[in-house]
Amino acid sequence: MDVARLIWETKYRWSDADGRAEASLDETLMRVASALAAAETQAVREVWRERYFALLQSGCFLPGGRILAGAGTGRRVTLFNCFVMGEIEDSLDGIFEALKEGAQTLQQGGGVGYDFSTLRPAGTPARSSGMTASGPVSFMRLWDTMSATLLSTGTRRGAMMATLRCDHPDIERFVEAKRQPGALSHFNLSVLVSDAFMRAVEQGEDWPLVFPAASLSDTPGDRVMRTWSAARGEEACVVLRRVPARELWERIMRGAYERAEPGVLFIDRINRDNNLGWRERISATNPCGEIPLPPYGACDLGSLNLVRYVRRPYTPEAYVDLGALEADASVAVRMLDAVIDVSGFPLPAQEREARANRRIGLGLTGLADALLLVGLDYGSRAAREQAAAIMRAVGHAAYRASAALAREKGAFPNFSAQDYLSAPFVARLPQDIREQIAAHGIRNSHCLAIAPAGSISLLAGNVSSGIEPVYSVDQRRRLIDGEGRERELLLVDWACELWRNTYPGEPFPESLTTAAELSPEAHLEMQAVLQPHVDNAISKTVNVPPEIPFGDFRALYERAYALGLKGCTAFRPNEALSGVLAAVEPEAHCCSALREGD
Repeated sequence: MDVARLIWETKYRWSDADGRAEASLDETLMRVASALAAAETQAVREVWRERYFALLQSGCFLPGGRILAGAGTGRRVTLFNCFVMGEIEDSLDGIFEALKEGAQTLQQGGGVGYDFSTLRPAGTPARSSGMTASGPVSFMRLWDTMSATLLSTGTRRGAMMATLRCDHPDIERFVEAKRQPGALSHFNLSVLVSDAFMRAVEQGEDWPLVFPAASLSDTPGDRVMRTWSAARGEEACVVLRRVPARELWERIMRGAYERAEPGVLFIDRINRDNNLGWRERISATNPCGEIPLPPYGACDLGSLNLVRYVRRPYTPEAYVDLGALEADASVAVRMLDAVIDVSGFPLPAQEREARANRRIGLGLTGLADALLLVGLDYGSRAAREQAAAIMRAVGHAAYRASAALAREKGAFPNFSAQDYLSAPFVARLPQDIREQIAAHGIRNSHCLAIAPAGSISLLAGNVSSGIEPVYSVDQRRRLIDGEGRERELLLVDWACELWRNTYPGEPFPESLTTAAELSPEAHLEMQAVLQPHVDNAISKTVNVPPEIPFGDFRALYERAYALGLKGCTAFRPNEALSGVLAAVEPEAHCCSALREGD
């Protein structure tokens, strides 16, 4: 079966209560275009509906899966892929309120991210009962069970992200939490790694594990100041014990080496580079890591399909049409902005946050295929320069479009010109964009993110997903069909299939380098050249060979920090891990069913 049709039928095709289903993908795209155009005034609604439909039909822009599945259906679902949930209050009532909010969000199809650092460590006195606290990892099991229960009722899969600070006293338990097969299987785990911790690792110092003294008022020990919770600001924390920083880093890295988790989020850099860093503090991301968000923040995602912008592919004259890319990026920004106005929200707090800051995340997919079409090896300097030029063009077009939208519709409500223009990313924008923002504001606080784009890349005919390299020419993919059965499909990478059809019998060009053939450093370097042009973050998995020495693996994360990345996830295939994608030769893939987005 054609994979694009299977994805459409099983994920995005709408049928009403009487079983009447959309007859074609075009009908689905017209439903989406009409729903998003409803955010416009009556006078221009039809104009934008036609422009949105033309862009969607061209295959140049692929909205996030929740938008494709839910827009215009009238169903009680959210069009946002994921949310970061509110701070978990350190009390039984607070924990179960947060659990309820997560269930309501997952039930409507949104993935969720939580920072569990606010829960007191295991073995300390509970606040009012006099009993002993069981710690954040024990409560994470409640979320895991809740997610499994909702899935059993037919709720759309929504992955979960759990984060914990590197100075929380339960950090070792967190790192080891998924060592047993099947444990916390609905969670991705990431450690919030601070600059101070990385310095302590480098210098071989002891590292204090601490918790707010206000919650442990009778506990003896040294006090240090930490901004533990965004809601409370800087506060005194009690040092419960100290560990060698290098030993803790080694445990984190061992988990990633052996089980592909936890991931690492360089949280100080995330907050320092946040366009709204002057008014919010971030301590969690969505499940795939491309959107760091404040409490109740939401992911409003879409990807430009780069293969559609390559002219004269596989010829010496091949090039990427940046002008066309910029023009479509401006339309895509308007579409994603409209999502905020037409979508429903599981919780009122999520609606308030989305409409106050109007974050969107326009990204890319098909990068590796596009590079192949213009004759560039993904691992080469020329490919990185081309990729950076593409992302720079998209980013500047997106900010110009958002500034123009602000002149037409108003800036995001929390906009403050002096504070916003001082943010590091905004300060690097071209002068003409900064002048537009100073004069009229900007519609969206953030405009850019690079998501995994897994399912929508299949909908586009199996283009290389996100900014990942070509996984392999021929792939075996496990998918769930419309009757809930797992099927294995034999797929061909989009650009490789085009080569076979254009030059039948000819060997593939020398510029084709698959994920397994790339050095781990080449993965990191591609992410690093794109990050300066992305105001949110990038979902990227660094594929490493199974035989990589542990020291070299650990050095990759240290290199990621030195390169200025906001996070790092490396995948080393081994017998304990399996994926949803495999080459015809049996190899594991970087993305588990939970890590891959819709």
